Order: sequence, then C-alpha cells, then structure tokens
Amino acid sequence: MTRPDIVLVTPALADANNGNWRTAQRWARLLSNDYRVRLAAAWSPGTSAGLPPQAMIALHARRSAAAIQAWRARFPQRPLVVVLTGTDLYRDIAVDPDAQRSLQLADRLVVLNERGLDSLPQALHRKTVICLQSSPSRQTLSKTPRHLRALMVGHLREEKCPETYQQASALLAGSHDILLDHIGEALDPALAAAARACVQNQPHYRWLGGVPHAVVRRHIQRAHVLVHASRMEGGAQVVIEAITSGTPVLASRIDGNLGLLGDAYDGVFEVGDSAGLAALLQQCRSDAAMLAGLQAQCAARAHLFSPAHERQTLLDTLKPLLA
Repeated sequence: MTRPDIVLVTPALADANNGNWRTAQRWARLLSNDYRVRLAAAWSPGTSAGLPPQAMIALHARRSAAAIQAWRARFPQRPLVVVLTGTDLYRDIAVDPDAQRSLQLADRLVVLNERGLDSLPQALHRKTVICLQSSPSRQTLSKTPRHLRALMVGHLREEKCPETYQQASALLAGSHDILLDHIGEALDPALAAAARACVQNQPHYRWLGGVPHAVVRRHIQRAHVLVHASRMEGGAQVVIEAITSGTPVLASRIDGNLGLLGDAYDGVFEVGDSAGLAALLQQCRSDAAMLAGLQAQCAARAHLFSPAHERQTLLDTLKPLLA
C-alpha cells in the first residue's frame, strides 16, 4: 500500500540544534512506517515536486504561519495539524494575529504537556490533542556521594532564564561539594557575557557551551539532578530525557514543566527564584531521602514518555484526518 505523503514544516532545521528540530526529526522517524514525511523550513504551492502532500504538520503557530496560510488557501479540505510550542502557548497566541489565525485554520492542534489545554480557549479544546514527547530510556547510573553535580541544559536565551542558575551558583559559593554545569550555546551576547563572568567568579560553575546531543544525554545520566529554570516551555525535551535517564529534576513552577512532571511534583521553585533553587540544591545534597523521593516521582511518570506512546498518539491524530 502506498504511504500518504506528509510535509512537516519546522522553522528550525538541523543547524539550529534545538528542541523544535529534534521534535520534527523524531516525528519523521516515528511516522516513517505509515507515511512518507518530508521536513521543510517553509512551504508554498510551488515547493512540492510531483504530487503535493496529502497533509501538513506545522510546528509553531507564529513562525510557520506563512506555510499554514498558504496550505489552507491551496488545499481547503486537506488535513492541517498545528503543533503549539511554548512561545506559542504562553505568549504569541495572546498577542500575535498570525498565531491566532493558525489556531483557527488548523484541523487539529497539538500541545506537548498535560496543562497545555489550560492556555487555549474552550472552543478549541475539542480539536486539541495532548501529545507527550518521548525519549528512549537509559540506564540509571549510580552517582558519587562525594559531591552533588547539577546540570542545566538550554541555550543562553531569555526564555531559558540562565541567570537564575548563575545566581544560585553565587549563593552556593561556600558549598564546595555542589557543582553546577551548564550546556548551551550563546544565543544572547549579554547572557553569554554573564556566563563567562560566572565561570571566572564561581569556580564550581562550568559553562560547557554547545555539545552534540549524544554528549548531552551522557551528561544528564551522570548528573545527580537536572535543573530547568525556564520562564516558558511547551514541553521541554531535556526534562523528558532526564526522567527517562533516572535523573531527578528541579524545575521552575510553570505549566510547561508541571505538565510533564505532574502537579504534585516536589522539586519546583518559582520562576527567577535563585534563592529557592539554591535551597533545593542544598537540600538535595544534605538529604538523601529528598533526592530519592524526586527520583521516585520521576520514575512513576517515565512510562508516559516512551516512543511507542508518542507514536501511537501521532497515528491516532493523523489517521482519522486522512481516512
């Protein structure tokens, strides 16, 4: 049987090395047995060689708005799925006309955390699907008792709030057995300068820059705890990778994090609260039961982030539209 053709529009391709690209790449792989998926940064009627695709999946309501509008104008009846990122849900759809238009044009909307529906108008809930992203599980490694190694993974940009992590490191300057690593590229010059200053002033803070994804996963496995301090997230892949590696998470109290970790998760601090983060890190270092409890909470949700679960959600979303 011929597999239907799908174009998956993502504003971030491989050179971006970010979550949107990894989502697009993973979905293309998960759908490959049932569909022929072509990844593209943009789409217009003239970009399809041969027969045009039978459906479009578009990541990002605002940044993919031109492709979304072109698709709907050319194919009023063909399926259109729009995937909402963190900046969509928690900023753009409230103020940006193009993002708002994308919501109306879509046949299906996809949110990437369990709280995502809360940010959408009630009228859109009926066409919205919650699709939790996935990551292959990795062995939980034993960690040294000599120190606590924290890890933050996120490019240096405003949404990721790296200054909270850096300020926490300054507050922990006297705690030489708490080490803080940060992986992420310098997308904001001012935040990069702050990271370099932190390296100079806080010997227990390391900024490792951008590294390949396979190396990131090894760092996550080896860390005692992953720190995720973002101001906004749609459903951070790095949090999922920590959960499926057996590494507990300390996260900012935002919907995008609680929608992955669960409403009752204990390892949360307020956005921008560096003192609260520092206190949690100290507690994780001094109280083995605290760290074990967070690990148990993460382990209880790990099954939600299996590739098989994500693939089935995608198939259940697409198949009725293409029937």
